[in-house]
Parts: sequence; C-alpha cells; structure tokens
Amino acid sequence: MFVGWMVFVTFSSLYSFSGSDLPSFDIPFMDKIVHFTFYFVGFILGSLYLMELKGGRKDILKKIKLLAISLIIFGMVIEVIQGTMTVARSGDIYDAMANSAGVAIGFIAILSIFYGQRGLK
Repeated sequence: MFVGWMVFVTFSSLYSFSGSDLPSFDIPFMDKIVHFTFYFVGFILGSLYLMELKGGRKDILKKIKLLAISLIIFGMVIEVIQGTMTVARSGDIYDAMANSAGVAIGFIAILSIFYGQRGLK
C-alpha cells in the first residue's frame, strides 16, 4: 500500500489538473491540507509496514527515522522538480513545509502507537 500511495502522491504532484473536469473547492489553505495529508498518510503506511517486519525495537525505530528523513527529502525534491521541470506546476516552500509537517505529525503518532503497544520506555 505504501508504494502505491507514494506513486499516487508523485503523480498527483507532477500532473497538471488545470482544465480538467474535476470539481474545485474554495477552502482556505486546501492545497496545504492536501500536501500535509499526502505525507502524513504516506508516513503512517510506511511505518506500519516497517513495524510488521521482524527485528529488534531499536532496528525498527532506526528504520522509521530513516523513513521520516527520506519522505521529507522526497517532498523537497518533488517541489524542486515542480519548479524546474514542469510547465503548469510550481515549487513552493510552503508546500514542502506542509509535507514535512505531515511527516512530523505522523512520526509523533507512530511513536505514541509504538511505545504504547510495545511497552517501550
């Protein structure tokens, strides 16, 4: 599910939906909410997969931290690509911040689940 979700996020980030028949909503900061949600869900899916793998608690935590760093970098790279390699899309530092915030809140949520279920201290 994680890989499929990230393919969806990548496509949605690089494809121009302007001129499409998709409905548009006039909700303040909707773009930032979408960015946050994309990366929050991506981090949660990736982390849940990692938590299912066999390994020690420290090993799983290292992998989750690496996932967080990787997704933040991925979000930044996508924004750079939007600004340099697409015509209809533009990179935005605030989008990258929303992506990173989604990962950060996801990280906090996963840690609370991880520590709560596994009894770590």
